[in-house]
Amino acid sequence: MAANAEHSVPSSPSSLPGTQVLPALRPDRRLRDVLCLDDFEPLARRRLPRPIFGYVAGAAERNSSLRDNAEAFEGYGFVPRTLVDVSRRTQAVTLFGTRYAHAFGIAPMGINALSAYRGDIVLASEAAAAGMPSIMSGSSLIPLEDVARQAPGTWFQAYLPGDVARIDPLIERVAKAGYRTLVLTVDIPVSANRENNIRTGFSTPLRPSLRLAWDGLSHPRWLCGTFLRTLVRHGLPHFENSFATRGAPILSSSVLRDFTARDHLNWEHVARIRRRWQGTLVLKGVLHPGDAALAKKHGVDGLIVSNHGGRQLDGAVSALRVLPSIVDAAQGMTVMMDGGVRRGTDVLKALALGAACVFIGRPFNYAMAAAGAAGVKHAIRLLADEVDRGMAMLGINTLAELDAGLLMPLRAGRHAAGAP
Repeated sequence: MAANAEHSVPSSPSSLPGTQVLPALRPDRRLRDVLCLDDFEPLARRRLPRPIFGYVAGAAERNSSLRDNAEAFEGYGFVPRTLVDVSRRTQAVTLFGTRYAHAFGIAPMGINALSAYRGDIVLASEAAAAGMPSIMSGSSLIPLEDVARQAPGTWFQAYLPGDVARIDPLIERVAKAGYRTLVLTVDIPVSANRENNIRTGFSTPLRPSLRLAWDGLSHPRWLCGTFLRTLVRHGLPHFENSFATRGAPILSSSVLRDFTARDHLNWEHVARIRRRWQGTLVLKGVLHPGDAALAKKHGVDGLIVSNHGGRQLDGAVSALRVLPSIVDAAQGMTVMMDGGVRRGTDVLKALALGAACVFIGRPFNYAMAAAGAAGVKHAIRLLADEVDRGMAMLGINTLAELDAGLLMPLRAGRHAAGAP
C-alpha cells in the first residue's frame, strides 16, 4: 500500500494563502484570443492534420457519452454564501500523501507525440512546474523512462491484458523507472467502435496513403515541427510502453497484437498487481458502485470515475452522474473523476459532489498542439483563475469547504443530474 508520508510538488503562486492569480506570462500572439479552454480546439483543428485531430476529438459511435459528459454539469447550479472573508483562498489539495497546488490534473492520452513534438514530456513537465498531477498514457510514443526523468512525480497509466507473463514485467519496469502511482485502466476489454476515426482517415496502425500524405503536406508547421523533427531525432515512433519491451512502430500491422487479450483481465489480476506494486494503485474507468466496493476489498488506493471520454461504450453514463454513489461505495478511498470538465466551475461542481481531484484530457492536448508548452501554461492559468474566482464567489477559502450543500439540481436538468 502507498506510504502515508506527505510529499509536495512545487506550488504555483495561485495556491498560496492570500494570493489569487498566477503571475503574468509573456504575451504569445497565438494565444491572445484564447479566453477559455474551449478556445484551444479551433486552433488545434487548424494546426493538426485531419486524422490526428479526428483521433483526439472523436469518441465512439454517435458520441452520445461524449456530449453527455459536458451536459451533466449543466444539471447543477450553485448556491453561494456571501459576506465571507475569502482573502485567504488556496487551491491546494493532498492526494496520496502528496500536496498539489491544484485539484485538477492532466488525464492520460495516447499518441500525444503526434500532436506536438515530444508531447508527453511537454504535458508532464508543465504539470510538474504548475504543481498538479499528470498521468502518462500506456499507449504513448515516448519511453516512460524519458518522461520520469523530465518530470518526476508523473503517474503512469497502463492498459494490461489478462496475461501474467506480460503484467509482471511491465510493473517491474514502471517501478524501476521511479513511478510511485500506477493507474490501471479497466474499461477497455475490447476496442471501441470509433467510426469517427475511419471517417477522418485515422487507423491503428497508420496506413500510408495519398490522403494521409496530403493531410501532412497541407499542414507544414505540423509536418516539419512535429513529425519530421521526431523522425530525424528519434526515428519512426513506436508504441513504447504497452509492455516491458518496446512495442511495434505506428505503421506496423503488428500494432494490433499489442491491443488484444484485454478481455481476460479480471479481479484476480488486480489482486496480483496489488501484491506486486508497492506504490499507489488507482483504477480508472469505474462507473458502477459495486466495482468501487470490490476495489476497496482488493486494497486499491483510489479510483478515477470515467467513461473514457466517451471513447468506449457509447451511452455509458457520465462520471459526474454517478460520482456521489461511487464516493459512498468507496468507503473513504480517494475518488477522482474525468470527462467533460471545461471550466473552473466544472471543477468545483465535481469537488462538491465528492471528487478529490478531476482530470482533463482533450483541452490540454489542443493547447499543446496550438502553442506547445506556452499553450499548456496558458490553459493551466485560465483554469486556475476560473477556480479561484469561483471559490471567491462561492464564499470559500479552501476546497475542503466544498460540499453538495453549495449545489442545487436544476429543474431542467433534474434527470440529467441524477436528482430524485
